[in-house]
Amino acid sequence: MRIEDAPAGGRSVWLARELRRAIADGRLPVGSRLPATRVLAAELRVSRGVITEAYRRLTEDGQLAGRGRGGTVVVAAPVTTAAKGAASTPYAHRTAAPSVAPPAPATAAATIAPSAAPTPAPPAAPFAAPPGPEIFDELRAAPARIDLSPGVPDLSAFPRTAWLRAERSVLAGLASTELGYGDPRGTPALRLAVANWLARNRGIRADPGEVLIVAGTAQALGLIGQVLHHDGVREIAVEDPGSLGARQHLRHWQLATPPVPVDDDGIRVDALRASGARAVLLTPAHQFPTGVVLGGGRRRELMRWAADGGLIVEDDYDAEHRYDRAPVPALRSLLPEQVCYAGSVSKLLAPALRVGWLLPPPKYRKALVDAKRFADLGNAALPQLVLARLMESGELERGLRLLRRRHRRRRDAMITAIRDRLPDVTVHGAAAGLHLTITFGRDGCRASDTDLAAAALARGVKVQPLSWHSQRPSLPGLVLGYAARTPDEITEGVAVMGEALSRMRR
Repeated sequence: MRIEDAPAGGRSVWLARELRRAIADGRLPVGSRLPATRVLAAELRVSRGVITEAYRRLTEDGQLAGRGRGGTVVVAAPVTTAAKGAASTPYAHRTAAPSVAPPAPATAAATIAPSAAPTPAPPAAPFAAPPGPEIFDELRAAPARIDLSPGVPDLSAFPRTAWLRAERSVLAGLASTELGYGDPRGTPALRLAVANWLARNRGIRADPGEVLIVAGTAQALGLIGQVLHHDGVREIAVEDPGSLGARQHLRHWQLATPPVPVDDDGIRVDALRASGARAVLLTPAHQFPTGVVLGGGRRRELMRWAADGGLIVEDDYDAEHRYDRAPVPALRSLLPEQVCYAGSVSKLLAPALRVGWLLPPPKYRKALVDAKRFADLGNAALPQLVLARLMESGELERGLRLLRRRHRRRRDAMITAIRDRLPDVTVHGAAAGLHLTITFGRDGCRASDTDLAAAALARGVKVQPLSWHSQRPSLPGLVLGYAARTPDEITEGVAVMGEALSRMRR
C-alpha cells in the first residue's frame, strides 16, 4: 500500500478500502492476522488513530475480529455480485440473502464524485414495465456495486459461533426418535421459546399450544390466504402505500387487495370501514414503507372495527428494531380474538433460516394447522431446536442489542448523506426499522421514481421506487435499505442518487 495515494483527511477511509479489497481478492485470506496497529502505523508513517479507525470500520462490517493476544484476524470475505439475492420487500426478501457489493474504489474520490469512475449500465429491465410476479427475481439478478434494497439486517452479524455451539448442544442431547416426523405445528421447544419471546418483547400472552411455526411470513400469508378464501372471504384490505410483495402473495391465492390510505397516524380506519372489507393486513409497529407507527386513536378505532366482525392480520414487521422511540405493544396483545399475528426471524437473524410463527385467532386455528400440515408436514426440526436454544439462552437478545447499535449508525450515515446530497427530499420512517423512505415534491423530481431508480441502477446503485408499493397515485419517492451496507457504501450510494437526480433535472 502506498500512503501517498490516500487523500488528505481521508486516510482511514482509504486504508479501510484497501484492506477490504485485499480481503475480497484473497491477498488477505480468512484466518490471516493483520499487523498490530502500532506496527502498521509505523510502516505507513501515519498516526495510530488512522489504523485503529480503519480496523474499526472493517470490524463493524464483520470482516475483522479482535482476538486479544491473537491480534486482529480476518474472519469473513465480502460476497461477490455473483452471489445473488437482495432483499426486496417485507415478503419478497424472505427467500434470499442480499447481494453484497464488491470492494469500493481505492480512494475516497469515488465518494466525492461518483461519476468519476463510470460503471457499465445494467439492463433497465426491472424498471422498464409495471412490476409483475417475477419483478423481485429480476431486481435480485441485476448487478450493482451498492445494493440499498430494503428489508434485511446486517447478515455479516449472524451469530455463527453461537449457532454452532447451540447446534452441537442440541445434537448431543437429541434422542433418535426426535429425528422422525414431528408435529406440523412445530417442535414443542420452539413453540415454548416463541411464546416466551413474545411475552418479553411484544407484550403478548400466548400458550405454546397456540403457536404455529411456519416457513417465514411469506408462507404465513399463503396459509392465511388459502384459509380465508375457503371461508368465503374474497378480499383483504391492505395499507396504501404497502408492500408489493404482500399483495402478490395474497393475489396468488385469489384474494383481492383493495387499498386503504395511510397517513401520519397509520391506516385510515374510516376508509377501511368504507371499503367494506372483512379483513385487513397491517404492519402497525413500523409500517412498510412509510415507517409510521399506528397511533393510539387509530388503534381504538381499529378495535371497534374488529369488534364488529373484522379480522386483522398483523405482520409485526421491524418491531424489534427501534432507535428513537419506545416500543409499542402488538395489536395481538390487545385483541387476541380478532388478530392473526405473524412474525419471523428474518430481521433478527437471517431470511435464509425460513422460520416464522403464527398466532391464529381461535376461529381459524385448526384450519391453519391443517393448511400447514398439507403444505409440508411442518418445518425442519433441527433449525427449530437450535433457534429455541438461542432464544432461551439470551443469545438472540444479545445479538439484537448489537444489531440495533450497528443499524443505528448506518441509519445515521444515510440521513447525513441524504441531507448533504438530496437536501430537497422528505425523509419518512427513520425512527425504527431497517429502511427509510424519501419522497420528492411534485416539482422536485420531474421524472418518475422508476426512471430515477433506473438511472441509479445504471450507475451501480440498487434502490426501489415507492410507486411499486402504491396502488393509488402518490408522490414520487424511493425506498432505501441501510442495514446491510457499510456507512461508506451508504454515503457513496446516496451521492450517486444525488448525481442521477441532478442530471435528470437538467
